[in-house]
Amino acid sequence: MPVLVPPAERSQDTRVGAPAWREAARAITQKAHQVTDSCGQEAVTMWQPKDSVRDPHVARHLCRAAYIEPWRFRVEMVKGGGTVEQPPPGEGITLWKSKMKPPAWHTRLPLPLHRDARALQTAEVVQAHARGARLTAARLGRAQHQINGQLRQLLRQREATDHRLSEVRKGLLINQQSVKLRRYRPKSEKVPDKADSMLTWEEEELKAMKRKMETDMEKSETLLKALASCRDTLVYCFKERLQAVELMNQPLDKVLEQAGRHSWVDLSWVPSARTQGQKTPPPDPVGTYTPECAGALYEAKRLLLESKDTLVDMVKNEAHVREQQLLISDRVCATLEQKMRETTELKERMNMTLGLMRGTINRCTKFNQEMYITRGLIKGPLSKSHLETREKLDRPLVRVYQRHVGTQLPEAMSLAQSTDKLQRHIVNMEKNLNQLLAARQHLTRSLNCKKTGHDVDYNVVRLRLRQRHPHVCYQQAQLLVNDWDPRTPPQRQSGTAPQ
Repeated sequence: MPVLVPPAERSQDTRVGAPAWREAARAITQKAHQVTDSCGQEAVTMWQPKDSVRDPHVARHLCRAAYIEPWRFRVEMVKGGGTVEQPPPGEGITLWKSKMKPPAWHTRLPLPLHRDARALQTAEVVQAHARGARLTAARLGRAQHQINGQLRQLLRQREATDHRLSEVRKGLLINQQSVKLRRYRPKSEKVPDKADSMLTWEEEELKAMKRKMETDMEKSETLLKALASCRDTLVYCFKERLQAVELMNQPLDKVLEQAGRHSWVDLSWVPSARTQGQKTPPPDPVGTYTPECAGALYEAKRLLLESKDTLVDMVKNEAHVREQQLLISDRVCATLEQKMRETTELKERMNMTLGLMRGTINRCTKFNQEMYITRGLIKGPLSKSHLETREKLDRPLVRVYQRHVGTQLPEAMSLAQSTDKLQRHIVNMEKNLNQLLAARQHLTRSLNCKKTGHDVDYNVVRLRLRQRHPHVCYQQAQLLVNDWDPRTPPQRQSGTAPQ
């Protein structure tokens, strides 16, 4: 048990120095310790990461244990029931022997190799910018190549559509000429029939096809202008991006291959599950992928989609119009041929009727002539001197017979009645003969009209089959539609000599 010393005894001090002097020395020493601790702690803190600064109120070993706990390997269960140790995710150096993975250490102060590190960092930044610019240029070049390919396809399809449009216009000219030729038929053959209805229907269908083709041509022209403008924008951005990579000799296709993307515009290429390409970076006004480049690529992608749909529609419409035009032309020609067969059948019937009527007219004419001869024979001679003896009424036997009352001979009255009756039959026969002749004339005129109508329809079918041949162009078909009568030769020009 300690013994308490009385205050009088404790105040006795054997030291020589003054207390103030000792207090001043103690204060200087304590201040030096504080400066040493603070400077040492600050120096250590400068070289340590921010998260490694320990709490002054916690023991050092506990802080260290809590700090290195996330570095240790983790034990995971597998399907078979065993365990396996895996390092924690994230960046760092894996220490397999000590089963730890400390994170990367970042200093707060510049190291002795700070100048070289800054130079390397600057070189990496410049190279990253050059790689980004080269990748953007490669994307722009590939987009330009795809836009050029789409332009070529659209131009080829536009040529095919323009050729089909010229064929439709040629069909309209052929239809117009067919209608004009059929106007030269006789009046009796101009009765509206199914052939006229088919020609009218063909004209309406061809006009609808023409409007559809012209709509496709206008749409393709607008799309061509948009594609050409987009191509010019891509070329400008491509040349601008190439200014940063003009000293790099790596092909641009190789850049796209390294990026894992065939193209950022082509939608037909689907990336595989094994190779995942880089994602499109966000636009940066001061970076490699500027908003102008992003807008150009987006416009190219939109125009590619629109042009693909337009190409599909144009191909489908062109094929449909070609089949429909051929089908309509065949139906019109078939209708005209059927009309020609019907006209031929009517011509044969009229020809047979005309032959029968010709025989009847010949028989009636011969019978009429025989009736005229009979009437002359019944009337007798014109002079009394030409009468035969048996025909004379002043012979003696007739005079004796006529002396009695009521004994007049009936010969004169019978001859007069017979002559009158025969005359009436002759007049009726001439009337019938005139009717037969008029009917024959009308039938002959109708037969000639039928022949003319058949020839006109034959010429129309021949014209249609000849002019719809692919070797006949639209300019040649234009020469058909003129105002001269096809039944008369065209007028010769004054400067041409007769052949």
